[in-house]
Amino acid sequence: MRRVITTILKSAGVRNIHEADDGLGALRIFQTKEIDIIFTDLVMQPVDGLAFVKWVRTSTASPNRYVPIIMMTGHATQRTLNEARMAGVTEFLVKPLTARTVMHRINEIINNPRPFVQAKAYFGPCRRRRIDHDFVGAERRGEVPIDVIPRARAAPAELTPEEMY
Repeated sequence: MRRVITTILKSAGVRNIHEADDGLGALRIFQTKEIDIIFTDLVMQPVDGLAFVKWVRTSTASPNRYVPIIMMTGHATQRTLNEARMAGVTEFLVKPLTARTVMHRINEIINNPRPFVQAKAYFGPCRRRRIDHDFVGAERRGEVPIDVIPRARAAPAELTPEEMY
């Protein structure tokens, strides 16, 4: 699968590509290189894609909690999709992949970036695809206060949402 993604990215003009065998290797690369987009598989050993994504989004040692993450899987169930969303995945790709679907996901990340959300048990891109601007009434997300963090004003992981503004 890494060869397929690498071939697609190279054909699109991407030249600086780093590969890892699993989530642990990806963590090492992510901590030492500047990464613009992460492609990860759901199923990896010994560190799987969900654990890797959770570390990127929640660890104080993460160099960029806001990096776009595209998760790939051949096990596309509602459960795996929900787990990936709750971990903070930006986009999701179902195998078998095509160049068109890969490029579509990259296009979504670049042209339609979603704001990041900080909640009690979640940090990551807003999980909603559509924002209902006509909604009037109590907060639909529940009683837990949520801060929306615009991507353009993303701050280092050490700052709280209150310190950013």
